[in-house]
Amino acid sequence: MKKLRSMFGRECWCWDNYNDSDDYYPVEPHNFSLPSPLPKWPQGKGFATGRICLGEIEVVQITKFKKIWGCSLSFGKSNCFSFYKPDEIPQGFSSLGHYCQPDGEHLTGYVLAAKDLSVNHNPKDNVQDSSSKLPALQKPLSYTLIWSSDSQYNGSSYIWLPNAPVGYKSMGFVASVEPNEPDPDEVKCVRADLTAKCEACEMMFSPDSIFPRDQFQVWKTRPCKRGMLCKGVSVGTFFCSTTFSSGDELDNIACLKNLDSSLHAMPNLEQIHALIKHYGPTVYLHPDEIYLPSSVPWFFINGALLYKDGRNSGIAIDSKGSNLPAGGENDGEYWLDLPNKDDANRTNVKCGNIESAELYVHVKPALGGTFTDIAMWIFCPFNGPATLKIGLLSFALNKVGEHVGDWEHYTLRISNFSGELSSVYFSEHSGGEWLDACNLEFIEGNKSVVYASRNGHASFPHPGCYLQGSTKLGVGVRNDCARSKYHVDSSSKYQIIAAEYLGEGVVSEPPWLQYMREWGPTIIYDGRSEVEKIIKHLPFFMRFSVESLIELFPTELYGEAGPTGPKEKDNWLGDERW
Repeated sequence: MKKLRSMFGRECWCWDNYNDSDDYYPVEPHNFSLPSPLPKWPQGKGFATGRICLGEIEVVQITKFKKIWGCSLSFGKSNCFSFYKPDEIPQGFSSLGHYCQPDGEHLTGYVLAAKDLSVNHNPKDNVQDSSSKLPALQKPLSYTLIWSSDSQYNGSSYIWLPNAPVGYKSMGFVASVEPNEPDPDEVKCVRADLTAKCEACEMMFSPDSIFPRDQFQVWKTRPCKRGMLCKGVSVGTFFCSTTFSSGDELDNIACLKNLDSSLHAMPNLEQIHALIKHYGPTVYLHPDEIYLPSSVPWFFINGALLYKDGRNSGIAIDSKGSNLPAGGENDGEYWLDLPNKDDANRTNVKCGNIESAELYVHVKPALGGTFTDIAMWIFCPFNGPATLKIGLLSFALNKVGEHVGDWEHYTLRISNFSGELSSVYFSEHSGGEWLDACNLEFIEGNKSVVYASRNGHASFPHPGCYLQGSTKLGVGVRNDCARSKYHVDSSSKYQIIAAEYLGEGVVSEPPWLQYMREWGPTIIYDGRSEVEKIIKHLPFFMRFSVESLIELFPTELYGEAGPTGPKEKDNWLGDERW
């Protein structure tokens, strides 16, 4: 370990893994492994074969790395981060860039390595039949130094941007401990028409808390356009910038584009079932939960009604939802509701029926078909009232937060290179978060746990109280999560309702999925009077103005439009919101 002084004049600690002969010291990063080995997946086309064709290039996912150097500010461990070189790249494939992640975590990331398929080789006479286009991959012309940390203590570290030839794009940066430019063969650049624009996301390192904002910063990258119909492929590399860089580096960095419309690496129907049975989480509801999930047919059979604007009475819905208005858009003309108030079954329907509950599964391509997203939707007939937390005090509301027809979901993201679970998205009201597989709670083999919050049913990865609002002030809506006897095993209780990429007729969408209107009536709450009652119960030193307290709580508490079904949500076609 060497003490270094960066180009900004601050001190840091740097661990140099290179020696003079360009060999590595035997210090290897720790890769995360799922609790259980992967099964042998059913046979298919290109799923879990290790390689994916993107058109003129073929890519492999590299998850083994050798550490180049790591750096942490001497002010604490929270700013530790390291740079890695992809290791064990198959013959014929080339690195596209290096990898970075914060220290103190399992290595769960990857970078892609690519092989040029644009030049065909004739094995009989060893003659190359070149296409009219330029090769898909080319060496960089040179490298531009983006950042360095020089020291009188014989230690140094450097970050380089590959300078791509005209008509090509760089996929990522290169880290080194040598002052000379890296070898031109260190990485390859990709022909521009085979790439898509990328953006910086999820900052991994920034000295903002100690130094001015214009210092060295490191981000992950991802395609700018993401979703079921988008072609951008994440390379897994990083982006960085400094005060002394022009700020145009992100324009010179790109992600890949999948030009193979067959999406051959996506799982077939049999493989989808195998994935769900192997990874399907168990959804645990809170022990004090009153408003449990049910199946959609149970909700219809037990008295749910369809209302039309201008009509006072609702009509019964058949078990499949075949008599619901299909298609179109949410124009506010129709909505669903519970049985009438004079119906003795109303309370029963409100409380759901967990025995009938099942997860409704939408399977779709992610990141250009290099991953599969398995979105699992759960339905609750009713969403209960919110509980507010102000400091150490909690206040249960009478009505605010209630609505009919609650749809929540979580999403499994599976690598199409290996069939391995990469991460899980937990939908939490109007937002959510992706969590790497290493941070999940597993209960049986590779099956994890999803906790549904009390009354609101939002998805969380661990038990506890999650605050929606101002966590800094300790003010917000409580999301309480815990295990209980109320649970649904999605590995066995599920129904695949859509997988468009498989083609027409392979998966039959239930009629109720085509209902694009509201699953509950619009409700407007008198939030101000509720807040005024709360303020009166607060100690004087904790009192807020009505306006300031309202600003701290989620806006949906004060007016709740009837929620729409899964197909009307942005993430049906798009990526998850995070």
